Amino acid sequence: MFLASFVSGLRGLAAIACFGVLAACANPGPSHPAGEPFDPYEAQNRKVHEFNRSLDRAIIRPAGRGYSNFLPDDIETVIGRFAFNLSIPGAIVNNVLQGNGRGASQDLYRFAINSTVGLGGFFDPASEMGMPAPTDADFGQTLHVWGAREGAYVELPLLGPSTERDTWGKVVDVFTNPLTYVIDDPENYYGTAASVSSRLSDRGRYSDTIDSILYESADSYAQARSLYLQNRRFELGGTGGESYVDPYDDPYEDPYEN
Repeated sequence: MFLASFVSGLRGLAAIACFGVLAACANPGPSHPAGEPFDPYEAQNRKVHEFNRSLDRAIIRPAGRGYSNFLPDDIETVIGRFAFNLSIPGAIVNNVLQGNGRGASQDLYRFAINSTVGLGGFFDPASEMGMPAPTDADFGQTLHVWGAREGAYVELPLLGPSTERDTWGKVVDVFTNPLTYVIDDPENYYGTAASVSSRLSDRGRYSDTIDSILYESADSYAQARSLYLQNRRFELGGTGGESYVDPYDDPYEDPYEN
């Protein structure tokens, strides 16, 4: 049953991927200034950005602060580890699609150790044993490896900064995690709940850094766009000497890796 479901899911994945590759291959026009962000949808993106800021100010920021203040740090860390561990099978699939056998093997060993000895991922014995850090591969990265272009910058409602390539990647990533086809309801929602919990925790933990970008910048849209693009390109192996902050992601290294 699992194999049939997963194969069916991968067929859908392949179909969506084809559209994704085509959509992500958009080229900047000849009049686009070199070195400037390719943002032909800036007017619409700015409207979405203001919606995201309003939502963050009214709901997400106070909820994140309250959640982080309410839960002890150790509990937040455990929930974050659990959520991250459940995402590893999706990274394994993306490593396979990228032809990265080493990364797939490393992630598989980490998942196996943390899911058994680490009691489902609540603990991280893999890091304590000195295993390599997880690859955190996603389908946007897979499209990059396949040669798809970055495409235009896009700001998504709730999800924040992205690109055309990464937007398709987010869609396809919904189908790439084999656990989706294995775990029945309602247990299947535990990972989603843990992921939402982890994101709220991150919003609370790094509130000052995120607020400085969203509410203290002269142009928070341009700041968020620049930081996201630089950070993402660095992750994908582009030029740059350091990592940058994504205001909608963890501002620092993953606190659950070590």
